[in-house]
Amino acid sequence: MPLGANKAAIMGVAGVSTADVVLLSSQTASDDATIDFTSGIDSTYGVYIFKFYIIDPGTDRGSLKVQFNASGESGYNETITSTAFRSNHFEDDSEPFVTYTAAEDQAQGTSFNHLVGDIGFTGNECAAGEFHLYDPSSTTYVTHWHSEVQCKAGGYYLHHSFNSGYVNTTAAITNVQFKMHNGNIASGVFKMWGVK
Repeated sequence: MPLGANKAAIMGVAGVSTADVVLLSSQTASDDATIDFTSGIDSTYGVYIFKFYIIDPGTDRGSLKVQFNASGESGYNETITSTAFRSNHFEDDSEPFVTYTAAEDQAQGTSFNHLVGDIGFTGNECAAGEFHLYDPSSTTYVTHWHSEVQCKAGGYYLHHSFNSGYVNTTAAITNVQFKMHNGNIASGVFKMWGVK
């Protein structure tokens, strides 16, 4: 795959489409309870990259989360094992840290998995990042994923979250849903790219 096309896809440049990298879907949130990707996730691509742009929660200190449906399933309650760590840095240079966050991972859980928390909802606060889903159509192996999302938190600090895990089923994953832990997604753009 040409580096230029890959870079364009990952950075979310509009209008880029090659045989190996394709923008498959784009959704703009407007006070939505969920953002669902229910089509286009199949064996055509080995990796699906979801990008988030200027995500604002409807409620202060919102947490963006993700869950999945396997083929033929509903309810967004697949079994997930995941891990999480994050870094914080305050505007006044106090309390910078990197830490494992046990409360944000799962061990064979079926809840929505945490991607980033404490997203502020005032004028200068939002979240942005990406989520990678690997070979979701495999019926031999579990489906792996990882994410990197940062936000201007509901306060005065940067919150940078790293999460990864797997969906513990060998059924194909066909649906992905994003939502806040409480309240709606007030605004923002979600894009899904297919990468061979």
